[in-house]
Amino acid sequence: MTKLDDIDHRILRELSRDARQPNLALAERVGLSPSACLRRVQALERAGVIRSYRAVLDPAKLGIGFVAYVTVGLGTHSKAAQEAFERAVARAPEVRECHNITGSVEYLLRVECADLPAYKHWHTEILGTLPQVRAITTFVVMGSPKDDRA
Repeated sequence: MTKLDDIDHRILRELSRDARQPNLALAERVGLSPSACLRRVQALERAGVIRSYRAVLDPAKLGIGFVAYVTVGLGTHSKAAQEAFERAVARAPEVRECHNITGSVEYLLRVECADLPAYKHWHTEILGTLPQVRAITTFVVMGSPKDDRA
């Protein structure tokens, strides 16, 4: 595990807000010289703390008007069932995130579709037809007052 200090945490916070900001601006915001700031960012990248840089997309401009979190319970608790489910989910462009979780169900998905009919089609014709799936619960996102995902 990489030991991070307060300056590293400030750098990471700033980069998570805007990863495209010039090094000069980043250095000023975190109180370092530009060369020291660049060395720290490169060290964080080499250590794998910063895995990649991403663009934050506007769902509405992409035609996404429906977002839901979906819990999925499997009928069989085996490695083969989990792997088959995960392969199917990996092929579904509607599934933006898939998390294997603890509790009464095995998976939590973040699903994005154009609208409710598109979600219903995916829910019924794709997710609902997977032989591993025992239970599906949908939580429709009505708003996101805080969303720091990149």
